Amino acid sequence: MKTKFLFFLLTCVSLSTFAQDEIPVQKYAAHNKGKFFVMWGGNRESYSKSDVTFRGKDYNFTVDNMAAHDKPKGWHVDYVNPVNMTIPQTNLRLGYFFSDHYSVTIGVDHMKYVMTQNQIANVTGNINLPADDPASIYNGNYNNTPVDMSQGGAKEGGYGNGEINVNGPAFLMYEHTDGLNYINTEVARFDDVSKWFGLPNIDKVQINLTEGLGAGLLYPKTNTTLLGKERHDDFHVSGYGVSAKAGLNITFFKHFYVQGELKGGYINMQDIRTTVSNEDKASQDFFFFQRIIAVGGIFRI
Repeated sequence: MKTKFLFFLLTCVSLSTFAQDEIPVQKYAAHNKGKFFVMWGGNRESYSKSDVTFRGKDYNFTVDNMAAHDKPKGWHVDYVNPVNMTIPQTNLRLGYFFSDHYSVTIGVDHMKYVMTQNQIANVTGNINLPADDPASIYNGNYNNTPVDMSQGGAKEGGYGNGEINVNGPAFLMYEHTDGLNYINTEVARFDDVSKWFGLPNIDKVQINLTEGLGAGLLYPKTNTTLLGKERHDDFHVSGYGVSAKAGLNITFFKHFYVQGELKGGYINMQDIRTTVSNEDKASQDFFFFQRIIAVGGIFRI
């Protein structure tokens, strides 16, 4: 009798072990389909040189190979301060996994583009302002003419309210600092590579590679002082952009992650508002490169 009972116990244990081998416990992080996620972070940017054309009633000229840079805030509490979150260079994305490997997102890349004021650039075109306009000192025909972008007291950031430029009208101050807003949608792929690092439990720590393509509109607030004119200083749909990215995602405890990305793209803006006059416009196209660090959360509803 004891032998039969012992045989029965051994059989039960064997069946239980076999069942566990055949039906492993499913990890939450093993499947992404149906999950939502949100991401918030900061960036640094680099820009290619760009030919920028300014046109209006009394002028039409191009600044060749304009150099520009970003305007970093550094490590600052404004990145998490709801009142000032749009002041730094930031990235916001909302997304949904429509399969285990692919997601679709919508987001805003809040970049900042500042013409390097301390540069000499060639200018081609003409300026023919009325003689009683103080900026008529810049009248003339330009043919690859070297021009100091700092002339007339021009400086990065322009002049604040109540601040007077004692040098008269500046030739040009030009920036998209509130900002160079790239509103875009992306389709991205995610691949779990945790096994490359020997991670035993992806519900605790999971490492993913991600790549994606995006496209969208440019909605900048262009802060431009052109030939001493009053600037437009308001948001305006100015063009389009396309982009591609690659990154590394590290997810902790199924729901929280840190993500680093390298993102490059092309921006074409043919309808940039520069002054309060509807006749005054600018146009340019250039390439950009972003380095992004962000944090986020991923969940099922």
